[in-house]
Amino acid sequence: MLIINADDLGGTEETTDNIIACFRQGRITSASAFVFMMDSRRAAISTAGAGLETGLHLNLDMMFDAPEVSAQLRRHHAAVVRYLRLGKWAQVVYNPFLKKDFDYVFKAQYDEYCRLYGKEPAQIDGHHHLHLCMNIMVDRLIPPGSRVRRNFSAEPERKSIINRFYRRTLDALLARRYRCTDWFYSLEPADNFRRLERIMRLAARSNVELMVHPASIAQCEFLMSSYFRDLIAPVPKGSYRTLPISF
Repeated sequence: MLIINADDLGGTEETTDNIIACFRQGRITSASAFVFMMDSRRAAISTAGAGLETGLHLNLDMMFDAPEVSAQLRRHHAAVVRYLRLGKWAQVVYNPFLKKDFDYVFKAQYDEYCRLYGKEPAQIDGHHHLHLCMNIMVDRLIPPGSRVRRNFSAEPERKSIINRFYRRTLDALLARRYRCTDWFYSLEPADNFRRLERIMRLAARSNVELMVHPASIAQCEFLMSSYFRDLIAPVPKGSYRTLPISF
């Protein structure tokens, strides 16, 4: 099964509209939604009307821009953002001094998603994949049994041995706690047609998520192309809501 998931829903009006247009043309199967952003409320209404399945796009490194965000949430969120912007090492180091901040920020975003969409998210992932940072993982903030995006499936020619070992270790932990796809890839580089065709072959026999960003004009045009339409046509498609239980 192939899950074509569009990130950043609700970030801007243009992003939301591009995602809805791609869904209506059958080019994506689901999307991940920001909360507490300028277009979050309209995005929830728009996706309900279109029938688009959505999950929570956890935001831990970009400031909220919706006017209704409370001063308390802004304070906790700003502390998390400052820390995670220090560098990649901050993602893999647990910070006990920010335990309450991470807890408050995660729960606020989860609850806001449920309020806007009227249900729990189909899946949880993160902007820049920060849902996998150590403070989230160590404190088990994501409810057990949730559908969660795994690490990128490392391509040997692009990742070091250490990087691939770290990803495999974290993915093994994710698989014990959550429901994940078998493979996870980004659309980019979209011009590597041989790579995309290999991903489609994987999706014919296993569960694969392909992450896309219709906010990018170039990606949106590629998704709407006849090549991409024909590429995904023979592959069974679904969303995280239809992901089979594997444990």
